[in-house]
Formats: sequence, C-alpha cells, structure tokens
Amino acid sequence: MTSRNEKTNPMAPIKSEAKGKPETRNKSETKKKPVLIIILLVLIAAALGFGAWRWLRPNSLADRIVELGPGGAPPETIEGLRRAIDSYEARLEERVKMSAQAGIYWKILAVRYMDRKMFTEALEALESAISYFPEDATLHYLTGVSAGVLAKSALDFSGTGSSRERDRYYALAEAGYKRGIELDPTYARPLYGLGVLYVFELSRPAEAIPYLERFLALRTKDTDAMFVLARAYYVSDRAEDALSLYDRILMGSVDAEKKAEAERNKKIVLEALYGTP
Repeated sequence: MTSRNEKTNPMAPIKSEAKGKPETRNKSETKKKPVLIIILLVLIAAALGFGAWRWLRPNSLADRIVELGPGGAPPETIEGLRRAIDSYEARLEERVKMSAQAGIYWKILAVRYMDRKMFTEALEALESAISYFPEDATLHYLTGVSAGVLAKSALDFSGTGSSRERDRYYALAEAGYKRGIELDPTYARPLYGLGVLYVFELSRPAEAIPYLERFLALRTKDTDAMFVLARAYYVSDRAEDALSLYDRILMGSVDAEKKAEAERNKKIVLEALYGTP
C-alpha cells in the first residue's frame, strides 16, 4: 500500500516495475515519425496531382516534358499534341529564317566594307557571318583577302621590331583560303588567292604550285595565273616548266602588253639557263 507521502513527494523513488517504459515509448515514436512524413507527402502528392510530384522531384524528366507544353503542361490528347508540335515547328522555322537573314546581312555588310577598303571592319563582319554560315566557302575566301590586305598594311608603329600582327594576319589569310578550298574544291578564287599569297607574300613558291595548277585546270585561259605559276616554277628550279607557260601565254593571249611581258620573262629564263647569247 502506498503511503500519502509517496504520492505527494516528487523526489520519491520510482518503483522497479516502472523502469524502462518511458524510454521504450520514445523510441517507438521516433521510428514512426519518418513513416508518417512519407505517408503525408504521398497523400499531398495524390491530392495535388502532377504539380506536387514535380515539386517533390525537381530536375526530373517530367520537368522537361512540362516545358514542351505551350501552357506549362504537356497536352493530354493526340490532337493537342499535334497542335503543340505545329505551333513549335512554326516558331522554330521563323527563328531559323531570322538567323539566316542576319547571316546574309553580315555577309553583305562585309562586302560593302571591302568595297570601301575598310578591311578591319570587313573582317569583323565576316567573323559574324561565319558564325551563322560556318561552311560558306565564299566567306572564308573573303576572310583570306581581307586578312592578306591587312597583313601588308600592318606597320610597327610602336617601333618594337615585332612582326606579330602582320604574321597573325598572314596566318588568318592562309587559313581562310585553305578552308574555302576544303569546303569547295572547285572554287577557283581561293586557289588563286593562296597561290599569290605563297609566291609573293610568304616566299613559299613551291607550296603555291599545286594550287595554281588546280586553278588553271579550272580556268585554262587565265594569263594572270599563268604568270604567277611561271614565276613559282622558275624560283623553284623548274625553269623548263616556266618556259612552257610563257610560250602558252604567247600563243594564246591577245593582249599585247601581256605578250610583251611574257617575251621579256622568257628571255630572262633563257639567259639564266644558257647564258647571254
């Protein structure tokens, strides 16, 4: 029997049969909490639908599908999906047309700058045009022309003795011509441009020969290219080939000045080969 003092005294000892029960109850409640939270989240997701599922799983595939729908959610019917596809295809087509038009305008602007001898501005416009049309051989050819002109105009204003800027432009010109040829092997202009660059600017005439030969295979009556190739032959120790080209000019050209020039050059080659008569 419990005494009155035991009931009222808060400091009274706890009886042995009550030991351990509060701790066991706390552990059971702790285990139940995560389960209850999961059940609660599932019930919320079921009540709120797709929106809750998307909130519970950010960056899921569902997020990407939702973004395809014009109203923030994917259409549920086949007809709705067809309408959404048509809508987005029309938007994409319009964007493609706008991008293409922008690229064309940059190309036109570059040509206008080149017509006015504004080659720095032309290069900037060409860079923008190439970002729209990276496989346009003409754009790369025009880059070669503009960079070649700027290379010859690159002066050492600071007096450092450095040719870094000039070399950079020459490298860009070479790359532009080569890329144009790579994109369109039958495009004659970059073949000729690269040949001239190698012969007259970079002093690499032997490298010019195959490009100029390819050019003349396409433009068989171009006497200007014949003169450049003949020079490349001559300085590359192929004097006989140079003589053949000068004879070809003499036989085929109707331009009196070019025929006279070919005659003078032929005489120089003959004297180099056999001495002065």
